[in-house]
Amino acid sequence: MSTKPQASFHVKPEIRMLGVDDGPSTSVAVLLVGVVCRGGTSVDGVLKTEIEKDGMDVTDKLIEMVSKSRHKGQLRVILTDGITFAGFNVLDVHRASDELGLPFIVISRKRPNMREMRTALKNLSGWKERWQLIKKTGKIYEMRPKARGPPLYIQPIGINLREAEKIVRMSCVRSSIPEPVRLAHMIATAMVKGESHGGP
Repeated sequence: MSTKPQASFHVKPEIRMLGVDDGPSTSVAVLLVGVVCRGGTSVDGVLKTEIEKDGMDVTDKLIEMVSKSRHKGQLRVILTDGITFAGFNVLDVHRASDELGLPFIVISRKRPNMREMRTALKNLSGWKERWQLIKKTGKIYEMRPKARGPPLYIQPIGINLREAEKIVRMSCVRSSIPEPVRLAHMIATAMVKGESHGGP
């Protein structure tokens, strides 16, 4: 696990953030999309790559996708829809944060059921390595982006909880899901199925 100190920075209204989500797993190659937003409102760009269904390449592919992007120098934080993509292709969030030099906020709409996840992982090769990545991601915190909305579960990596919560709240402009993540889900779905619904 990373031992670097948590990032501390002023959360500006137009902070550049990247939201990441995958498309439907309809084949071995699964689409991974990133959407660059300013403050959760203005879209600055869209990134994409492909990862293997139930593979172990999402960490390398995400790092490569962001590193090669012209937006890399402006990004201040990355938000992901969970840490498992394309089935059980598990993201090593600490390694990605270290190599990219950016904090991450892992977003989940439901509190992860660790017991069920571990049982499902046992059907895959290298399940112990995947399980260790999931366990080391960090503590799960419950928050409510909107006072009367549903709870959201977050895991901040390389950023303190207070600032992570502030970023999540300011980016939840159209739903209880941060806008960069919602848009990444919609775009990835549309690119695979031809159209999308309202959000993840």
